[in-house]
Amino acid sequence: MTLIPLISAIMTAPEATTAPAGAAMPLARSSYGSDARHHPVAALFAVGLPAALVVAVALSPMIIEMAPKSEPMTGTLVELDKPLDPPPPKQADDVEPMPRTASTPDVVDPVVPTTPLSETRFDPGPSIPDPGPVDLGPPARPADPPPLPKLVMAELDSKFAGTFQPDYPAREQREQIEGAAKVRVLIGTDGRVKAVELVSTDSRGFFEETKRRALAKWRFKPATRGGVPEESWMVMTVRFQIKNA
Repeated sequence: MTLIPLISAIMTAPEATTAPAGAAMPLARSSYGSDARHHPVAALFAVGLPAALVVAVALSPMIIEMAPKSEPMTGTLVELDKPLDPPPPKQADDVEPMPRTASTPDVVDPVVPTTPLSETRFDPGPSIPDPGPVDLGPPARPADPPPLPKLVMAELDSKFAGTFQPDYPAREQREQIEGAAKVRVLIGTDGRVKAVELVSTDSRGFFEETKRRALAKWRFKPATRGGVPEESWMVMTVRFQIKNA
């Protein structure tokens, strides 16, 4: 079917229907003026042409592009070489066999027959009664320690007796004060006084004069222990009296 007959059918539409006799003829309206006329053929052509194109496209045969037939594949057979046989395993180097030595016979310990010992019986003899606890008597007295060496106390050397009395203090003599001073002296191994300590005194002047005389003039026979001289302390009392002429 072609497009021309379809268009012809659309364009050969019947003429306008003749109005019956005596009926009034419809007046054509114009959008712009009274002299304009309406053309039905042009209207049908404007409406039918697009519709005819759509129908024609819908009824046109569909063209399907077929893929070309593939030619049969041809190839050439290639004969492959046979695989090579694996190399034979390497043989180990020839090893010289070890010389065989004469086997050493096993040493077997000789079996020595043993003579069974005769059974020996021990006769304990008559039983001895328990004597019971033994009285050892009183414990031994420990030995007495050796006696300590004999200590001989120091004493005033008589050869220096005239120098023993200290001078009378001036203040005490002027005020007619009498009294005494007791001191503690340290006597060295040479008989000399090394230190003087106050024990008691009636006046400070009495102690000062006694200390001065003891360090300067007093001489003693030192103390001894087992005949060996050693230092010792000794207490001395010095009296101060005013003699009337």
